[in-house]
Amino acid sequence: MKTAVMTDTNSGISLDEGHRYGIYVLPMPVIIDGKDHLEEVTITHDELYKALNENRDIVSSQPSPGALIEMWDKILSEGYDELVYIPMSSGLSGSCSTAKALSEEYGEKVVVIDNHRISVTLLDSVYDAKYLANSGKNAAEIKEILEKNAYQNDIYITLHSLKRITKTGRITAAGAAIATVLNLKPILKIQGGKLDAYAKVRGMAGAEQKMLEAVHKDIAEKYAGVPKNKLSIGAAGTLEDKRAAKQWFDKVKAEFAGYKVTYRPLACSIACHVGTNTQGVAVGTTVRTLKTD
Repeated sequence: MKTAVMTDTNSGISLDEGHRYGIYVLPMPVIIDGKDHLEEVTITHDELYKALNENRDIVSSQPSPGALIEMWDKILSEGYDELVYIPMSSGLSGSCSTAKALSEEYGEKVVVIDNHRISVTLLDSVYDAKYLANSGKNAAEIKEILEKNAYQNDIYITLHSLKRITKTGRITAAGAAIATVLNLKPILKIQGGKLDAYAKVRGMAGAEQKMLEAVHKDIAEKYAGVPKNKLSIGAAGTLEDKRAAKQWFDKVKAEFAGYKVTYRPLACSIACHVGTNTQGVAVGTTVRTLKTD
């Protein structure tokens, strides 16, 4: 049985990276002032950041049914017997349920996996799926394994500005104004596809420390006993300055010496909601054994 692995750009896996490692990556759409764009195809992260800073009308969107079907047909025409598609968590988007409905027309040839992850934690699931497929697991077996580990991941995100999240209605303008005056940085937590407030800290330096402490706590408690080579630490962000992105990555890497630490920019569809210069860190378990740093 030859099984293909497919995801979308919400995983943080670029189209080029996917091509290099045999993973099919669907570009996610984003709408700016009513015009459709596709991540990496017709818009770059830097172009999106510019539009965000200009406070333009920006919303994320699901992949069109036509785009999904076209890619599925293409993959199956290339000699694969089946494929697994791992989109972003159903708790954060309706794209997963849409894909599941469309996959019914393909029988067992297209298996949609909802393992409740996004960004760097979703990235690990995709590489786990590729590892499992290469090891001879079929689509049904890969689905069972990944969904069993669905909640073994935690993400912490600090917003630099409340402008975008205010626009989406998740916080009132008055509340945002008070937080701005007091230099309060909200830390959000994503676990199992559910977005919740985690803490409010004064200043970005304090927020960074709070997020790192949260991951240390998760490792000591939730993931107690999990070997270092089965835990992945991911730094992420919508940092406009590449030097700032490297500094954040280096800080996370130094904090978790001995663990596999990666950095990815947050996907365009996530940036639409959190704005620019957001920073995040995540921890999650993996099926495959990692080469630790």
